[in-house]
Amino acid sequence: MTDYSDWIGRNIQRTEPVTKRLLAEFHATLDGVLAPQAAPPGVEFCLAPDICTPDLLGRDGHPRTGIFLPDLPLPRRMWAGGQIQHIAPLAEGDIVTRSSTVENVTFKTGRSGQLGFVTVRHLYQVDGATRINERQDIVYREDPAPDAPAPRLPQAKPWPTAESREITTTPTLLFRYSALTFNGHRIHYDAPYARDVEGYDGLVVHGPMQAIWMQNLAAMVLGQTPAMFDYRGTAPLICGQPVCVEAKTEPDGIALRVRRTSDNTVTMQGSATA
Repeated sequence: MTDYSDWIGRNIQRTEPVTKRLLAEFHATLDGVLAPQAAPPGVEFCLAPDICTPDLLGRDGHPRTGIFLPDLPLPRRMWAGGQIQHIAPLAEGDIVTRSSTVENVTFKTGRSGQLGFVTVRHLYQVDGATRINERQDIVYREDPAPDAPAPRLPQAKPWPTAESREITTTPTLLFRYSALTFNGHRIHYDAPYARDVEGYDGLVVHGPMQAIWMQNLAAMVLGQTPAMFDYRGTAPLICGQPVCVEAKTEPDGIALRVRRTSDNTVTMQGSATA
């Protein structure tokens, strides 16, 4: 793969207020899964997105690679996971500056072929003070081979859960969350594209939305927003598949996962500490 070291350190800054309308839309879209806070964990995902005119979009509906993210020779992009440090909460009226820096670009070979990983650091700052420090992990993948067999995924074992939530997503939920985050990725609303081009079984549920489910469940168990939250996607979640979002208390914090109830496959896992 080409050397992408010249991308490391590139920085973009954008500013946006936390408005009453944004908070109302966030609560309405994710009703039933949010912690009882004015600005629950995950609202930062809605702030200061990458904005491009249509001529600058790629085939997947995202801004073309080479503008905000490296132009890796792998066409499929997904939000693979990350880590979020909550230093202080956001609040209505805050003027938030999101400073985004490319920290690393690496490659490896997986079961599905070549993989590229881009690490981006987002700092959410108000009046120069960092409120949230986020590491975002993005994975680039090859297009699926037409005859490639579906991967065999291990079944999850039962947990002695401290708290859980049952959720079944709908196309309306996916559309509203995409609108909240200005996310044009076609896998979330264009079913023929998701199936025929990217090889999924249907519309794909957003990774960050699953992370929001887990963060807020952890906040309810801990009685406060987690100071540190780590998460990683492990399998696609297709719209309409029922899941159980589960939290398990451990000596050093909270273990979290999103589990498909039909086959006990974990689609996302994470951990949180107070």
